[in-house]
Amino acid sequence: MNRAVSSTQNRESTKSGSVTEELIEAIVTGEMAAGEKISEPDLSRRYQVSRGPLREAIMRVEGLGLIERVPHVGARVISLSSAKLLELYQIREALEGMAAKLAARYITEEEILAMDALLNTHSTHIEDVDGASYFHQYGDFDFHYRVILASRNQKLVSLLCDELYHQLRMYRYQVPRLASRPELALQEHRFIFHAIRQRDEALAEQTMRSHIASSRALIEQHLIKE
Repeated sequence: MNRAVSSTQNRESTKSGSVTEELIEAIVTGEMAAGEKISEPDLSRRYQVSRGPLREAIMRVEGLGLIERVPHVGARVISLSSAKLLELYQIREALEGMAAKLAARYITEEEILAMDALLNTHSTHIEDVDGASYFHQYGDFDFHYRVILASRNQKLVSLLCDELYHQLRMYRYQVPRLASRPELALQEHRFIFHAIRQRDEALAEQTMRSHIASSRALIEQHLIKE
C-alpha cells in the first residue's frame, strides 16, 4: 500500500475516533438533546471534520445505541423512556450480578488494592461535592466498570461497557438529583467489594444484584411520582 494513502487513512481513522468520543459525551451530557436530529453538515462544521470520518463516527455511536434511525425522519439522538430505563436496569441486575461473581473468582491482588483506593477516593469525593456528581464517574474511575473488567469475561465487558454503559451514563447525567442516593450507593459498593475481596462468589453476586435492584426500585418510585 502506498505510504501516503496509508498515512491518510490513519489520520482519517484518528479523526473518526476523536469525533466518536466527542459525540458520545455530547449525547450523554445532554449537550445534544434527546430526540435531536443528526445533521451531518452541522456536525461536520462543529467538529471540523470531513464527511467520511464523521459518518464512521456516527455509525459507531449508533452501534452503542445512542443514535437511532427513524423511518421518514433519519438519524436522531435516542430518548430514554421509562420503559427502556427499567429494561436497562433489569438487564444490568442479571449481568452485573454475574460479573461480580466472576470478579470474586478472578480478581487479582493488585486490582483489589486499586478498588479499595478507588472507594476511599469516592468517599472523599462525596464529602467534597456533597454527593452531587458521584454518579458521573467514567472509565476506570467507575466502580462498576472495574468490577466488570475483573470478571475476565470479554462478552460481559462488551455488553456492559459499551451500549449499556453509555446509556446508563446518559440517564445519570439527565435524571433529577432527587432520584440519586450517593451515600447509600457508596456503602453498598463497599459491601460488594468486601464480598469480592473475600472471594465469596455467591455473596458478591447477591450484593450486586440487590444494589442494582434497589436503584431500579428508586427509579420506579420516581417515575410513578412523575
